[in-house]
Amino acid sequence: MNKFETEEYISHLSIDCVIFGYKEKELMVLISKPKYSKEYWALPGGYIFKTESIDKAAGRILKERTDLENIYLEQFRVFGDENRVMNSEYKDIMKTELQKLDEQRFDAAAVEWLTSRFVCIGYYALVDIYKVNPKNGEFDEYLEWRTIKNIPQMMYDHRDILTSALEALRQNLDQKLIGFNLLPETFTMREVQELYEVVYDRPFAINNFQKRILDLNVLERLEKKFTGAQNKAPYLYRFKK
Repeated sequence: MNKFETEEYISHLSIDCVIFGYKEKELMVLISKPKYSKEYWALPGGYIFKTESIDKAAGRILKERTDLENIYLEQFRVFGDENRVMNSEYKDIMKTELQKLDEQRFDAAAVEWLTSRFVCIGYYALVDIYKVNPKNGEFDEYLEWRTIKNIPQMMYDHRDILTSALEALRQNLDQKLIGFNLLPETFTMREVQELYEVVYDRPFAINNFQKRILDLNVLERLEKKFTGAQNKAPYLYRFKK
């Protein structure tokens, strides 16, 4: 394998992505078990080529990990604390393990670059989890979906990044009507309510919730979903194009 060419990337600037999915009434997050860490996990991330924009870099990183294009992706915060990497216990772990991976690809200069101070641009993505085909990046041993309530110990400030992404998702769920990106193309009103209850971690009154969503006039009602007696089956909806 060729040497890791640090000069191809913008120095001291990285991207970390919080990839949200929804499955079986659980909000899920795609996280990485890095090759350079035996105990800790991380958010999927990467670096920015000098020849691409920040948004294009984020889209490329998401494409590499999910095998999807044209998914909902939003920048939500920049993480620039001077100690987020430099004074972290994980820095020495990463430095030691990188050298073990491949000394030719990660020589001393590359390892020093990879473990130097980085300002992180945080993005979150919303995906239909059933369409995702997780693919390992260069630094991933493997990727795994975890529920938002079952996140293991994470490296650096990745837990804080995840928490901030969840706060941004909650803020934008109503304002930008982005929650439908987590659902399949057609869904019942009950499935919409279950999604909202999971994201906000609280229940909603059925009648009030359904009226509020329908009053937004963003859903198209389709045929009833057959679950037995046709007159008792719930209606199917889809987001208006």
